[in-house]
Amino acid sequence: MARTQSSSAKPAKEPGRLKQMFQVFQMTRRYDSTAVWWMILAFVAPIAVALIVGFILTRDNPFGLVLWIVAGVLGGVLLFLVVLGRKAERAAYSQIEGQPGAVGAVLKSSLRRGWTASEMPVAVSPKTQDAVYRAVGTGGVVLIGEGPKSRTLKMLEDERRRVARILPNVAVNYLQVGPDADSVPLHRLPARMARFKRSLTKAEVYAVSNRLSSLGKNQLPIPKGVDPLRARAPRPR
Repeated sequence: MARTQSSSAKPAKEPGRLKQMFQVFQMTRRYDSTAVWWMILAFVAPIAVALIVGFILTRDNPFGLVLWIVAGVLGGVLLFLVVLGRKAERAAYSQIEGQPGAVGAVLKSSLRRGWTASEMPVAVSPKTQDAVYRAVGTGGVVLIGEGPKSRTLKMLEDERRRVARILPNVAVNYLQVGPDADSVPLHRLPARMARFKRSLTKAEVYAVSNRLSSLGKNQLPIPKGVDPLRARAPRPR
């Protein structure tokens, strides 16, 4: 009887593409009231431009005017989807902004080509949950502090010294994501990282990333409450 029930059970059907787009649209509209107007403008603007250009260039050619209108509609749909994607991404970031691990989620999903990073931080404060993330790209090594600058600045400096010990000739840059006025908004983090001056080639990016990964593997965790300076070897029985 149990086998019959398990075999007859079917996996839940995933929503179709149009239903997924509608769900994304609804989520975006809830978090950004202006998104609908931007999407309408993105759809209407190409059609209006196509009508004007088509009327000027193909006034006496109805078939040519129809082609311009079709091109405008296709351009409007494409631009609508682009705006929807950008607005939906920003709305998704607004839901996790300020939470521990938000920077790691951005580095995992939205990092541009040519950059390598991990969603796991390289340093974490157990008391405040402030964290430091590390990314490597053509702009060098970028250390990203997650939390107030007053608490993460020392963590960033400690990580910079660690990187400088094994990679003294590689540029190390700072970015801050947190409540401070001069911090980088979460949704602008990938674009801000791309603005650093190019200092590494693609081959050097992978070499530096591998070197830093090996640095992390060589560091063994110390059990909580154990002082390594006072640890003694066990006495022989």
